[in-house]
Amino acid sequence: MGKLIEKIKIHPIMTFMVFIIATIVLSGLLSLFGLEATYNTVDTVTNSYNQTLVTVESLFSLRGLKYIFSSTVANFAAFTPLNMLIIILIGIGIMEKSGFLKTAITSLTQSAQKRTVTFVLAIICIISSIIGDLSYVVMIPISALIFYYGRRNPLLGIVSSFASLTCGTGLSIFLTSIDSSLLTTTMNSASILDPNYTINIFAFILIMIVAIITLAFVITAITERISIYRVERYEFKEEKKEFKLSKKEIRGLVFALSAGVIYLLIFIYNIIPGLPFSGNLLDYSQSYYLDKLFSYNSFFSQGFVFIITMLFVILGLFYGIGAKTIKNNYDLCDTLGHSLDDIGNTIVLIFMASVFINVFKKTNMGVVFSALLTNLIAVSSFKGIPLIILTFICVAIATAFLPNATSKYSVMAGSLVPILMNAGISPEMSQVIFRFAECVTYGLTPVMAYFVIYLAFIEKYNQGDRPISIFKTIKYQMPYALATGAVLLLIIIVWYVVGLPLGINALPTI
Repeated sequence: MGKLIEKIKIHPIMTFMVFIIATIVLSGLLSLFGLEATYNTVDTVTNSYNQTLVTVESLFSLRGLKYIFSSTVANFAAFTPLNMLIIILIGIGIMEKSGFLKTAITSLTQSAQKRTVTFVLAIICIISSIIGDLSYVVMIPISALIFYYGRRNPLLGIVSSFASLTCGTGLSIFLTSIDSSLLTTTMNSASILDPNYTINIFAFILIMIVAIITLAFVITAITERISIYRVERYEFKEEKKEFKLSKKEIRGLVFALSAGVIYLLIFIYNIIPGLPFSGNLLDYSQSYYLDKLFSYNSFFSQGFVFIITMLFVILGLFYGIGAKTIKNNYDLCDTLGHSLDDIGNTIVLIFMASVFINVFKKTNMGVVFSALLTNLIAVSSFKGIPLIILTFICVAIATAFLPNATSKYSVMAGSLVPILMNAGISPEMSQVIFRFAECVTYGLTPVMAYFVIYLAFIEKYNQGDRPISIFKTIKYQMPYALATGAVLLLIIIVWYVVGLPLGINALPTI
């Protein structure tokens, strides 16, 4: 299989075109054969099931083609990865062009061991899930530059950071907005059997800490022992020179860090409620602090991309002023567009990815497959560890077709949580199994919107005559996915067998 994938050398843009056509044709065939499924949602008022029927919608028709043509422009304009990437690249551009990134990264990493840098980067990428999808457009380009300025292959930095982000997507010490939404769904689903069941926000903290640290070691080992030999070679054009901080560079760092700290203090003050003139970025229509911070209508959520971009601009600008690499407004404007040079192919790639994802979602195939996999768990007679393994595998497969966690959980949780409760497995453990299983295949599916960001930066640093195919970029991620599945499933089984607490007042069994 690996050799077959290796031989498939199709341009990523053309690959997405093939995916689009294949999805349209497949939707027509599956609709013709009447593929459908039902899944359960919970009525929180009556604590009873509502059954939902979902069918594959055919786009292999005049109506389907009209939808594709009429929605493509609006969908591309609203495609979040593109919007985020362009805005963030403005900030990264000024940090890079002014010299801030080179000076800061080289100063921090020149005396560190390569494995240590990889491990710290893996940890940062994993815990950056707290900032949501923004982590992909921030950490992937910065990881490439960390490796580049460390005189290492930037492709290796891209591959390892994407693996850390995707394999750690379900791991979080702090409750994220996604976790908060899933927690509500878990409690609603548990109410079918126990209307008074509640879960606290620290219910997963212990198992998450162990999983994050273990996964960081695993990703580091794979990067340094396997991926380093698999990714395409990268040749540095300039010779390696000994790095010494000049007085100008030191002054630039002092200026940048001082301005950055002031900016962050102002930002932090505005997400703390209850202080004079504070909490301006919160949504006070919500009851819980996490919802005030991460709700769709909060200023924090709506403006976070711009907030981070402004931090990058401030760091780059003040470094440039201090180091005298930015002397006037012309220098500043040139630096703002630095990272957007030669971005044409990237925009075309993102456009084709947006069309494919839009088409695939419209067919409902991801929802149908997830519902069918849930029904497979329901009809099985498994208990204990076999049931945990079956659930883990089914969620991992479902993630390949329906990556969005909240959408997938809304389909699966209504049946999944009560099934596991009847087998003596707690709702908290059900959510852990779901989140851990997502980590396995999240980075292997082009249906995931931010997969295209990974592709774009692979192509940016590719020195070969031809683009690296989508299949090869997936092959780069396979060792990480397999190791993640084995390690996280082992952690779940050990926790279940030993009966260790998942967190505060939360056990794996009822």
